[in-house]
Amino acid sequence: MDITIHTVSLPHVDPDASVAFYRDVLGFEVRSDVGQGRMRWITVGPAGQPGTSILLAPPAADPGVTEDERRTITEMMAKGTYGWILLATPDLDALFEKVQAGDAEVVQEPTEQPYGVRDCAFRDPAGNLVRFQELR
Repeated sequence: MDITIHTVSLPHVDPDASVAFYRDVLGFEVRSDVGQGRMRWITVGPAGQPGTSILLAPPAADPGVTEDERRTITEMMAKGTYGWILLATPDLDALFEKVQAGDAEVVQEPTEQPYGVRDCAFRDPAGNLVRFQELR
């Protein structure tokens, strides 16, 4: 069986702010942008990796989500505990400086973890945790 991870999703609350973070700060390509206003589904991904994408989607847009669930999702996003992703880079220090200069909220500066990885973390404009691990 040949399976790849093609697309993961993260919620957004301000599509323009999220595009600015992923495109302008991280250098990702915008591959598609459909919808309007806050109801936009935006696909971004790293240049040169067309098979791997992040779908930035409005939270709780599924018609099966109840109002209580929608409220819980909104509260978790506001606390930064709803969505997260782990990305990797060969130069963690350079990436940290670039993302920090883009005014992203720093959650953790580059740290050597006791479990053998070196990483750092930021929050994107929607409050999603974006963790970066250094490739070794």
